[in-house]
Amino acid sequence: MSRSAAPRSGTPRRPGGPLLLGVRHHGPGSARAVGAALEAARPRAVLIEGPPEGDALLPLAADEQMRPPVALLAHAVDDPGRAAFWPLAGFSPEWVAIRWALAHDVPVRFIDLPAAHSLAMAEKEEEKREAERREASEDASREAVPPPVPVDPIGVLAETAGYDDPERWWEDVVEHRAHDGAPGDPLAAFAALGEAMTALREAYGDGGHPRDAVREAYMRIQLRTARKEFDDDVAVVCGAWHVPALGARTTLAADRALLKGLPKVKAELTWVPWTHQRLARHSGYGAGIDSPGWYAHLFASPDRPVERWMTKVAGLLRDEDRFVSSAHVIEAVRLAGTLAAMRGRPLAGLSEATDAVRAVMCEGSDMPLALVRDRLIVGSTLGEVPDTAPAVPLQRDLTRRQRTLRLRPEASERDIELDLRKDTDAARSRLLHRLRLLGVGWGEPTAGRGSTGTFRESWRLRWEPELYVRVAEAGIWGTTVLSAATARAESDALSATALADVTALAERCLLAGLPDALPVVMRMLADRAALDTDVGHLADALPSLARALRYGDVRSTDTAALGEVAAGLAERICVGLPPACTGLDDEGAAVLRRQVDGVHTAVGLLAGAVPANADGLRERWRAVLHKLAARDTVAGVIRGRSARLLLDDGHLEQDDAARLMGLALSSGTPPAEAAAWIEGFVGGAAGGGMLLVHDERLLALVDTWLSGVAPDTFTDVLPLLRRTFSAYESGVRRTLGELVRRGPAAGGGVGAVAVPGGTTAPGFGPVLDGPRADAVLPVLRLLLGLDEGAAATGNDEQTLGATG
Repeated sequence: MSRSAAPRSGTPRRPGGPLLLGVRHHGPGSARAVGAALEAARPRAVLIEGPPEGDALLPLAADEQMRPPVALLAHAVDDPGRAAFWPLAGFSPEWVAIRWALAHDVPVRFIDLPAAHSLAMAEKEEEKREAERREASEDASREAVPPPVPVDPIGVLAETAGYDDPERWWEDVVEHRAHDGAPGDPLAAFAALGEAMTALREAYGDGGHPRDAVREAYMRIQLRTARKEFDDDVAVVCGAWHVPALGARTTLAADRALLKGLPKVKAELTWVPWTHQRLARHSGYGAGIDSPGWYAHLFASPDRPVERWMTKVAGLLRDEDRFVSSAHVIEAVRLAGTLAAMRGRPLAGLSEATDAVRAVMCEGSDMPLALVRDRLIVGSTLGEVPDTAPAVPLQRDLTRRQRTLRLRPEASERDIELDLRKDTDAARSRLLHRLRLLGVGWGEPTAGRGSTGTFRESWRLRWEPELYVRVAEAGIWGTTVLSAATARAESDALSATALADVTALAERCLLAGLPDALPVVMRMLADRAALDTDVGHLADALPSLARALRYGDVRSTDTAALGEVAAGLAERICVGLPPACTGLDDEGAAVLRRQVDGVHTAVGLLAGAVPANADGLRERWRAVLHKLAARDTVAGVIRGRSARLLLDDGHLEQDDAARLMGLALSSGTPPAEAAAWIEGFVGGAAGGGMLLVHDERLLALVDTWLSGVAPDTFTDVLPLLRRTFSAYESGVRRTLGELVRRGPAAGGGVGAVAVPGGTTAPGFGPVLDGPRADAVLPVLRLLLGLDEGAAATGNDEQTLGATG
């Protein structure tokens, strides 16, 4: 291709040639100009930069259900994960051209390189880059060649014009163009932009886009065909960067030579909804715009765009309970105009409008301004496509389920609470869990603000366009969400190698309501559990099984077989855990301490889910904890944790806990081991700090031990202690500090308790203080709904004890 042959005039239509309309993708100014140019030229055909396989989908753009932003999605048939998008917003010039052609019964076609080639080329390029990275890593002396930095043509033009911000330059020369009341030439802007791009192509060549030569060769071939078919009366809407190449004089043979030997895959295309967030640069899609919501506003506003924008901002802030009056709107409009005049701009742009909003409506604060950016400047608009658009069967089934369950996909993040006792909410839960099992991350479970029982679930939902690709990938497992999730679960069970993976899968199957997958999962679970002798693996697997057993009542699932496997695992853990807790290093002890926590919680769940073995299982686990707490050869963090678990469950008396702590913190115990015991006893668990606040005997033991640590070893135990106590809430730490500062009661008077070293701790007596305990009974009766007129008698104590 000879660059010197490109027309230097930049005229969009050569004599007897096509109308070349070079645009900026997703530019409202370009979109308006394209509409005006097409209306003035009335071409017999319209050609658009895009994959030709999408031609069959173009009539859908006229469907009433089609609402931009939307995108053409192309994916390889044999590998749906290899995909590409061509997004179009309502203010995209290509979308305006498509709608104009369909409204005027003018043929419209895509002329860019087919997706079958571009997808295959992208894979080859990735393989080449990976090979270069491997060679560079193997040969340390070889320097990796950095990829060329692509040229930003808008940025170059803005810098040439003296602008430091390409967006501001584009707004000034395109979005804010005025004709002083006289009708302007609809083709003038394209001629000027074409001339500028011709100069840039002569200076920068392909601009760091090596694939452009192949794409432009294909577009020229398609352009030649259309010119012959429609007697040169055609209009081409493409990126302005390509205009010089399309206007260049080349031979058909030269263009075909560039296309020879291109890799190819079988590809399928469809329309999918898109979002404004994905059009913005900051969200990862390089569409070239920072503010799609602002551009949509400019395109939709027939006049006074700044005034209309300020009204939108005021409405948003009012909805957020901020005081914004009409006077604020008027003053913000005036300030934006003043800023534009001071900065030498033809009209107020987004930067002036934003500065005015910050100063007038947000009182100089960037916090409400962030809301304006998220909701208006970027926006959360999610497009729609008609039901007749092609889709994989799995996507169609998902769409039906979403409508049936009234669970509409939205681009903005939202939280929902599900009550699993309601049929609709239970079905929603099953759908979301099935999608997660398929790798379609539409929703993520979150910690609920209300009840944490098994009858409630909290989810955070956000639909991203990439999820359509994930659905297409999951289509290999089945044509419906249920069948696909079942097949995927069975496959994962057969391929799982770790026992914990199988138990986690069993839990997910119960959550997703996959009864047909459970037999396979249970068979693999039994096989893995029988062969695995590692106590750590068994301890990792048991919590998932115990949680899964809770769902039998909620989700009407038979979990008897699961309970038998879980009970067997628990028995084996009780036998093998004490020997496994000896001879551990710090890292191994920390891991096993977490596993002890998990098993303790699981045993409590199993006792309720498998009542036949409840008492025996509890007793055996309790004996294991007593053995771990008293054995000196067990790591300190595990001994301390075991003592704490027994104390919390009421199976270790306060005096016994104080005795164990006194032994652990005695002078003969190495400081590091004593600090580890403290971490296990009061660290990392809910209520650890409150235990010290309310039991000053234990606090005095810790204080006395810490005061006696030798200076040369204090720095060794300090990180461990800091990690333990930094996990407490600030109020708990403050209270502990006040108690330590106050020190023991002078003289060991009433209410003091003796501690090692002859000191005393205040606040505790040898027996229950009856009057102080009776003082809380009226409050408890009120909370429990008991007879408020009843006297505080022994009957109250019996009633409250039974209720507790």
